[in-house]
This record gives sequence, structure tokens and C-alpha cells, in this order.
Amino acid sequence: MILIGLLIIAIGAFCQSSCYVPINKIKSWSWESYWIVQGVFAWIAFPWLGALLAVPEGQSLWGLFVGADQFMLWMTVLFGVLWGVGGLTFGLSMRYLGVALGQSIALGTCAGLATVMGPIFLNIFFPEMDALSSLTFSVLLGVAVTLIGIAVIGIAGAMKSRTLSEEEKKAAVKDFNFPKGIAIALLAGFMSGCFNVGLAFGSDICFPGSSPMFATLPATLLVTLGGFVTNAIYCFSQNSKNSTWGDYSQGSVWVNNVLFCALAGALWYSQFFGLALGKGFLTSSPTLYTLSFCILMALNVVFSNVWGIILKEWKGCSRSTIAVLIVGIVILIVSSFLPQLI
Repeated sequence: MILIGLLIIAIGAFCQSSCYVPINKIKSWSWESYWIVQGVFAWIAFPWLGALLAVPEGQSLWGLFVGADQFMLWMTVLFGVLWGVGGLTFGLSMRYLGVALGQSIALGTCAGLATVMGPIFLNIFFPEMDALSSLTFSVLLGVAVTLIGIAVIGIAGAMKSRTLSEEEKKAAVKDFNFPKGIAIALLAGFMSGCFNVGLAFGSDICFPGSSPMFATLPATLLVTLGGFVTNAIYCFSQNSKNSTWGDYSQGSVWVNNVLFCALAGALWYSQFFGLALGKGFLTSSPTLYTLSFCILMALNVVFSNVWGIILKEWKGCSRSTIAVLIVGIVILIVSSFLPQLI
């Protein structure tokens, strides 16, 4: 059962790591325009459809939210708003570092911090819940190994930055800027960790007797809804600043762009749909259940680097750089299973 759960999470991670591929097919739209349109699908439409799977016959999502503890509900949304900042900077990290390195640093930081942030914040507000007890030695070891893997991949990125000429960097990633990209990626990772904190606050926002596979999907909708608000405010302000409101009325590319935005949104949401389903198979292992978000992020990094290789973002790098990258990927894969072996 545990292997099935990990496999489902891995499939979700692969889909998420592939979500930026359809964006390359979008034509004539500015970044802020396609980002918010794919966000409508990624953060509202598909999470809502997913949450409906958790609704028993005769019940409704609205009824669940109205009847829930309102403090916990709004804290779930609030951390979704904070996660939205991570989502914005996450996109910028890939602009300056590329898909592989940008996702590696941002998601790796998120993987480590998100696992410990949830219990810490819960303990601040509700010390009687003893949330910190979930941070066992095995859990912290898994987080530590994940961060080591991310650090190794970061070293590979620094080696890439030193060895390639400016022309080679721009050929692989148009706006490549290692110092600026690293700073943004670290911020993105920290703020993205708020997603798991939101899920922690929303852990009881579910229907009684709900299947473990679907139980977290209503809370996921609340978190992504908060994130959508942040992204919408920023993107619409950019539409005004850059005079790009006309993007939405370009009839010649509308169908193409909306279809690829929808595909990108579906692939992005697959990670959290897969996380919810996968956690349902991990209930027999408290360690892996606690680490599930960390495992998802680590696998996202693994698959994003696979895409980075396919998209030739590491083209021209030395063999030693590629070797360091592969070592980092292997460490991340090991981090997903090591805690269960202890």
C-alpha cells in the first residue's frame, strides 16, 4: 500500500514538473496574462472539481465551509494568500534560472521548510495539539537529506554559472541571472512552504467519514483560492502597468492559449490531487504521512531536472557539473525512501 501511495505522489510530481511545457506553446501573450489564465484552471477550476469528489450525497462544499471552524478556515485561506507570493516568485525563479535549476532551488527549499512549518505554526496557536510530536527523528532526517540534495544541485548550478559564457547561458535560459535567480528562488521556496501550513490548519475541514484519499481536497481548494487572490492582484496590476489588457481580446490566439493554459493548470493541480490520493495509502506510516509534502517537492525537483536535460538547459556544461547534478538527484530520490528504512 505504501509503494502505491508513493507511486501516485510520483505521478503527480511528474505532471507538475511538466506543467511549464505547455506554456511554451502560448502565443503573443505577456507573462502576466497567461500566468493568471492558467491560474484560473490551476487554482480554482480543477481544485473545485477535485474537492467535489469529497462531497457525500446530500451535502455541499458551501455547507462544509460554513459549518467549519471559521478561525481555522480563514487561517487556511490566509496561508494560501502567503503561498501565492511564493507562486509568483516561483515563476520568476524559472525565468532567471531555467526550469531545472529554478524548480530545484525553490521546490527544494519549500520541501524542507514546509514539513516543519506546519507543526510549528499549529503549536504556536494550539499548543495543546502537540503538533511538534510529529517531527520525529526520522522526519527531520528526511528533511535534512532533502536539503543536502538541494544544496548539491545548487552547487551544480553555481558550476554551470561559472563555466558557461554569457552567450551560452542566454542560449539555454534567455534571462539567466544566477545571483538574482537564487535570491528569488529562496524567497519562493520559503513562501511556497505556506501551502503545507494552510493544509495543516485545514486538516479538519472535511466531511465525517470522508475517504482518506479525498479528505484534504476541500482544504486544498481553500489554499489555492487564497493563492489565486494574490496572483490576480499582481497580474492585473501588471496588465495595467504594461498596457497588456489587450492580450485577452486577441481572438486569433484565444483558443490556442486557453487550451494550453488549461493543460498547464491541470498538470500543475495534479501534484496536489496526487498528494491527496497518495496520503490515503500512507496512513499506516506516520513518518511518510508527515513527509509526504516533502517527498512531493523532492520528486518535483527530480523530474524538473529531467525536463531541464530534455530542454537542453544543461547543454555545454562540463562532465563534472553533470556528475554533481546527478548526485544531487540521486540524494533526493533516496530521501523519499530513507525514513521508512530506519
